[in-house]
Amino acid sequence: MITTNDIIRSGMKRIISTTSAPGAIGPYSQAVEANGTLYISGQVPVDPETGKMVEGGITEQTTRVLQNIRAILLAAGYTMNDVVKSTCLLSDMSDFKAMNEVYAQFYTADQPARAAFAVKGLPLGALIEIETVAVR
Repeated sequence: MITTNDIIRSGMKRIISTTSAPGAIGPYSQAVEANGTLYISGQVPVDPETGKMVEGGITEQTTRVLQNIRAILLAAGYTMNDVVKSTCLLSDMSDFKAMNEVYAQFYTADQPARAAFAVKGLPLGALIEIETVAVR
């Protein structure tokens, strides 16, 4: 059995960073790849060009979050089709339907497994945050 420490020691861990998505705002990486699995940190609706939250509601914010995820996937050599799991954090579950409509535009076939939770608050006052796991 390979442990996380073995992955780090053997050099099988790769840190992913791209300017096409917002930089980390804390002590974490945009994404980490280990043994053919890409773990993308939770993405909030920050425009990487301005460094600011996008204007608008859940539709605009979900679109930006998924664009950020797609940019990180591409930087790591993955596609949206490689995503196997998403975790969606919403500040208000009444936004679920609108979020789901945007989400369906990005995952059109062989959709990943997903969980969605309402949370008390998200970084920067975001309405949504999505973390993602992809495998190739």
